[in-house]
Amino acid sequence: MPEQPPATAPQDAVAILRRWQDSGTMWRVVGRRAGQLTIGLFQCTGGEEVDRIVSSDPALLRFVGDRGSSED
Repeated sequence: MPEQPPATAPQDAVAILRRWQDSGTMWRVVGRRAGQLTIGLFQCTGGEEVDRIVSSDPALLRFVGDRGSSED
């Protein structure tokens, strides 16, 4: 199993996800728990995970909603 990047809890996760998808790369929800999301940030090919966000920020929960990735 490949090593996963360290998880970060950024100040504005929504802005990070928007910049990420606007630049042509993708994000995927890799974990959901009550009130918390773990989101993997992937290369534009969708292959290698390069960073990870773990957050319980209500704005992030609203932004992601039921989506599983930036492609939804």
